[in-house]
Amino acid sequence: MGAESLLIFLFIGAVAGWLAGLIVRGGGFGLLGDILVGIVGAFIAGFLFPRMGFSVGGGIVAAIISATIGAIVLLLIVRLVRRA
Repeated sequence: MGAESLLIFLFIGAVAGWLAGLIVRGGGFGLLGDILVGIVGAFIAGFLFPRMGFSVGGGIVAAIISATIGAIVLLLIVRLVRRA
């Protein structure tokens, strides 16, 4: 992975984490924590979506959407574990 690809990946994760933090109110971890959640959410979406036959499309906007969905799922799971 080149430096440019890594920067794009981090940007997508940052935007996805920020959006997920806004959508899942009360489940965020602050700006840096949400960015990390977005990056992990991007990994989750990249791993699970193809296996489920789900595709958002191509491009940066589609990557942000799928990473945001993955980050939302991760935030909801973390919220459930925290309450238990």
